[in-house]
Amino acid sequence: MDNSISMVDDQKFSVRGRLKSFYYAGAGLMRFFRQEHNARIHLAAAIVVSILAWWLKVSHMEAVALVVVIGLVWVTEILNTCLEKAMDFITREQHPEIKIIKDLAAGAVLIATFTAVIVGLFIFIPKFL
Repeated sequence: MDNSISMVDDQKFSVRGRLKSFYYAGAGLMRFFRQEHNARIHLAAAIVVSILAWWLKVSHMEAVALVVVIGLVWVTEILNTCLEKAMDFITREQHPEIKIIKDLAAGAVLIATFTAVIVGLFIFIPKFL
């Protein structure tokens, strides 16, 4: 067996350790919503969509679709932020390869957002017609 495996693999399960991981995840999300403008825009959109879905009494399956695409947008935005911060940590200088990485990550957010908008249109337009 390879002894170069991380020491994390040797740690025993502990409730305290799991609770700490929730704390760190929560701290990361708080920082994300406080510091990232796009996070607040997506949060506002999610709140508006949720209120609209409740007001129009969408079906359970429509609600599930909305939750999934809202989650998809947030996950891609968080991963985009992580990639941007990692690239900025590597270098603040302009570099063509880093630009490609950042542009691709931003493109993923754009695709997720377009997907969410399309799902929203499929659900909400018939409710208004």
